[in-house]
Amino acid sequence: MKLFIKLFWMVWNFWFTLPDKIRFLLVGGFNATVQYALFALFLWISGVEHYQIALILSWIISSVSSFVTQKVFVFCTKGKLKDWIKEYSKCCGVWLVAYFINAGVLDILVKFGSLNPYYAQIIAIVCTTVSSYILFKYFAFKK
Repeated sequence: MKLFIKLFWMVWNFWFTLPDKIRFLLVGGFNATVQYALFALFLWISGVEHYQIALILSWIISSVSSFVTQKVFVFCTKGKLKDWIKEYSKCCGVWLVAYFINAGVLDILVKFGSLNPYYAQIIAIVCTTVSSYILFKYFAFKK
């Protein structure tokens, strides 16, 4: 057990020596995987013609996971409950912008590019990554 605890703290300390851009890519990759898995699940349940419904449901659910992981593991902000609420409100603004970018790209790829929504969503997630990083770093989690 002591070895496990020691290993955990070594990994924990190493994690925070990484630049925030690397941490954002790794944590963002995790969050994108969660969001995509939820999207695929809702799309499978509702049918491919309802891809925008699957998108909104997956964004609503994955936003909580994204907030906590970005706050704790990427931007490392601290504070009282009111600070968490303020940051969460700002994150909602970031997610709103990212959602509209994602929804627009998804619509263009499905309607005009005749792409399957499963593949189109992967491309749409990649398109939102850069804008999300900038908005999270300089707006939502600004120190």
